[in-house]
Amino acid sequence: MTRHPDPLGEAAADEGTAVPPSADRDGIACVWMRGGTSKGAYFLASDLPADPAERDDLLLRIMGTPDPLQIDGIGGATSLTSKVAVVSPSERPGVDVDYLFLQLGVEQATVSDRQNCGNILAGVGQFAVESGIVAASGETCSVRIYLVNSAGIATATFPVRDGRPVYDGDTRIDGVPGTAAPVTLAFEDTAGSATSGLFPTGSVRDTVEGIEITCVDNGMPVVVAEAASLGLTGYESPDDLAADAALTERVDRLRRAAAERMGLGDVAESSVPKTILLASPRDGGRVCTRSFIPVRPHTALGVFAAISAVTAMRTPGAVGHDRTAAWPADLRRVDVEHPSGHLLVDMDLDRTVQPPLVRSAGVVRTARKLFAGKVFARA
Repeated sequence: MTRHPDPLGEAAADEGTAVPPSADRDGIACVWMRGGTSKGAYFLASDLPADPAERDDLLLRIMGTPDPLQIDGIGGATSLTSKVAVVSPSERPGVDVDYLFLQLGVEQATVSDRQNCGNILAGVGQFAVESGIVAASGETCSVRIYLVNSAGIATATFPVRDGRPVYDGDTRIDGVPGTAAPVTLAFEDTAGSATSGLFPTGSVRDTVEGIEITCVDNGMPVVVAEAASLGLTGYESPDDLAADAALTERVDRLRRAAAERMGLGDVAESSVPKTILLASPRDGGRVCTRSFIPVRPHTALGVFAAISAVTAMRTPGAVGHDRTAAWPADLRRVDVEHPSGHLLVDMDLDRTVQPPLVRSAGVVRTARKLFAGKVFARA
């Protein structure tokens, strides 16, 4: 890498004064990866400031926030490309790494740790191997990951060759062109990730802003509603949804009112809860969805949002449960349609107890390393 002259640094060095490392001049080690249908910057926790406020300020400058184009940073001007994974060796028994997910705003200078991201999670295991935290051997590697945001556990399993992750393969996921190596994500202890429990309002169905909803938290707090209850078909494109200012304002009012009932407080500056709208399938799946982060329409569907929505649908009395009447009783893999295609959610839910017990949940994603090197923050 060619380094540009640093007149101030050279002058200070000439005078015998040590120049401390700085993020704008010396850069910070970073791996930029696609995880699922998102992209993000992956960092070792040891390379970032220990103080959360200093860390968040640095990450905002790295990403180029606030700016709708993020033109002076590496962010891609959408919530799907303004994400950060902070990874460190874990001291927890039986766990390999700790993973903190941070959602950075685009136009607003916000950094949220109030939710997980299953898409970015799809690259954490490979990053741990690439960074030397985890040693890989054989043909596959399984990395147990502690989800700092929710205190849950996930196991990521992916192919390796000669001790390094394999990124090429034949697995296709909708929302991503081409194919890549599969990454199997299996989740444990995801219920009540950011709230008091699986159904944090104490009910499987509530009425908020005149709309029947289910508030569920199985890895991420989500508000589930029928698309028709907001006057939609559920097949609108993300662009059409985004252009409807009255709709996005209504979605925001709905999620903020629901958040109060979920015990999340004022979420005006938070990306959770997400909102998922349900409609009948039209492409061979089990259900069609449209989702909002927090009010911007998602071009695909988040992993934990999908898991939470399917959890609601599998629960008697919840919004969308009537859609499952024709599903096989032992169905575990649910095909969820979204604007970019399909997402398969594998779920083992014990409905003989109340509230239902989530035995396990999982998905298959892909990930790919895009670049590794140093990123330079705006001064």
